[in-house]
Amino acid sequence: ACTRALRDIRYLTMAGQADFADSNIALLGSDIEKEVRLEAAQTVEAYKGAGKKVGVEVWRIEKFKVVKWPLEKYGTFFDGDSFIVLRTYKESDKTEKLLYDIHFWLGSDASQDEMGVAAYMTVVLDDLLGTLPVQYREVEDYETEKFIAVWNDFGGMRILEGGIDSGFNHVSPKEYKPRLLHVKGNRKAMRVRQVPLETVSLNHGDVFILDNGLDIIEWHGESAGVFEKRRAAQVVDALEGERNHKAKTCILDGLEDHETFWELLGGDKSTIKSKDEGGPDDGKADDFTSKLFKLSDASGSLESTEVATGSFNKSHLDSADVFIADLGHQLYCWIGSGASKNERRKGMKYATDFLTKSGRPLHTPIVKVVEGGEPSDFKELFAGY
Repeated sequence: ACTRALRDIRYLTMAGQADFADSNIALLGSDIEKEVRLEAAQTVEAYKGAGKKVGVEVWRIEKFKVVKWPLEKYGTFFDGDSFIVLRTYKESDKTEKLLYDIHFWLGSDASQDEMGVAAYMTVVLDDLLGTLPVQYREVEDYETEKFIAVWNDFGGMRILEGGIDSGFNHVSPKEYKPRLLHVKGNRKAMRVRQVPLETVSLNHGDVFILDNGLDIIEWHGESAGVFEKRRAAQVVDALEGERNHKAKTCILDGLEDHETFWELLGGDKSTIKSKDEGGPDDGKADDFTSKLFKLSDASGSLESTEVATGSFNKSHLDSADVFIADLGHQLYCWIGSGASKNERRKGMKYATDFLTKSGRPLHTPIVKVVEGGEPSDFKELFAGY
């Protein structure tokens, strides 16, 4: 399993930036690879008990090791790190069968080594769970809606600057530097991320929180949604708790005056974006027609054949082959039960090669599913399931 996982690294970590694209290759045939191999046994220990009951489990990659992430930090991510997230669930209360989603999340400033290790350890976890999980590759700023929704029970997803290498893991009021948090999403999925401390970061469609240690200011864009306001209130409550409820808080609407808020952001209200400029809350591509492709590398290079456009039927799928369902905002790579071992192993490679050949951004989320283990959102794409 470990050998196969290492071979899969080069396919799992490809994304839009050069660091992401190169990270997979950095491990292969290197001293780092040897170190990762040595950590494999310890990794199994770190995963002890994983997937035994319904819930969410999180690990961070720290110096080639998988380290359990504290429950109180669930939902908090650092852009210099890579994380592995396991969600264990049941399809309904009427069944005892456990189902699994494994997400590996790559921060925009994570090292190539850490990203490669995250991909490797994801496959190790997949093997430990009997290769039953659905695998999701998540790239910062381009996460799947399902991944973002995982954190709704933990105060939302929060992406902060720093990481394990920088030694920046938390902030206390004494060492505080002001930061601006952006709250964006809808009822199904909500995310909180750190953005540059300037007015150009603001838009009138979302909510922003200026966290200045013991002075917390919640700013509502003129067209901000009710769910964004609710989530912002939860975040502010959590921040107050961290400060032993000694922080002063206030809420600003639109262009309302507040000396500290506008001074820290630079004071130029004319640069605030409109709601439309802030982008859609669901993050999905507009005017994209979904397509289904059958993939083959029988000729020696990857070839794709369009099978359906717009609407799909289960009959379009063939157990002997590999298919890509291109939804624009993400790809599903479906591996038929009769596909060869080589085709099953190369599922993620097929998906990233498809993105390259079609000129699509390499940060596009990829979801790898196997026949018989399809999640409900995949089944909903096809009539006849």
